[in-house]
Amino acid sequence: MAAKLKKGDTVVVLAGKDKGQKGTITTVDPKSGKAVVEGVNMAIRHTRQSQTSQGGRVPKAMPIDLSNLSLLDKNGKPTRVGFKIEGDKKVRFAKTTGDVIDA
Repeated sequence: MAAKLKKGDTVVVLAGKDKGQKGTITTVDPKSGKAVVEGVNMAIRHTRQSQTSQGGRVPKAMPIDLSNLSLLDKNGKPTRVGFKIEGDKKVRFAKTTGDVIDA
């Protein structure tokens, strides 16, 4: 199945402790159905000090399920993603406005 959400998409969280937060997708793992969104689902990682880096408590964005994310359309509202054929290319479009996401 084609990816409805891709790296670089601006999304909003629909459910969970970070409900309503917006962010940009940094990585997507289609096999597990999860994505890492910057600033969302943060966890504290305790790291030991080394010669190159300072130790301490480092915040890290953890993966969130794709079903809890929704793409933001040009109006800033959450939308579902559909696919259609334009010419000879398969493109994603926003279901709320009908606009093509990636031309």
